[in-house]
Amino acid sequence: MRITPIIALYGCLTLVGCTSVSSNSTAVRDMTDSQMADAVKARLDADPALQAAKLSVSADVKKNEVTLSGDVASESLRTSAVQTAKAYRADLRVVDKIDVKPPEITRADYTEQMAEETRVKAKSMGSKIGKSIDDAWIHTKITTKLTADSPSSAVKINVDVVNKAVTLRGHVKTADAKVEAERIAKNTDGVTKVTNLLTVKDD
Repeated sequence: MRITPIIALYGCLTLVGCTSVSSNSTAVRDMTDSQMADAVKARLDADPALQAAKLSVSADVKKNEVTLSGDVASESLRTSAVQTAKAYRADLRVVDKIDVKPPEITRADYTEQMAEETRVKAKSMGSKIGKSIDDAWIHTKITTKLTADSPSSAVKINVDVVNKAVTLRGHVKTADAKVEAERIAKNTDGVTKVTNLLTVKDD
């Protein structure tokens, strides 16, 4: 006989829990697109690094979807933004339109000491850099962009820079990656010529 009140109490608690879940679902459905976008944006802005990136957030309540767009300085920051948005709701769909664009150091700020450090590191990785600061600066910019664009394959690419002419050596996983590496090199300020010797090799 003593069990009955306990069962009744459990039933009440279960009912309250279901009511709470139902209320939360209803509350989400009653939100406008802008309200959902603002809620996710507030979560992103709670992280100083993500706030500084000033990412844009749009939402579609009916699709239970938010879209993130803008630029961040690293792949890890992009991953953090997506995970933070997903944490808003377990079943939320996040469309990632974030571009990774590492900040570039200007030629005026690039010193001889930086160039020498770049040459030493490049040599240890099997790359060749000419004696000018410009060559080291170009190498730094290209390798930084390649790493941000494709972290898994960039380490297999050697970037030689001599007299502002670039030679890409090594291998990538896809033909598209080879084309993209060449595009990145050609679009780097200061580069006069690009020779693409990359081979496609799926490890």
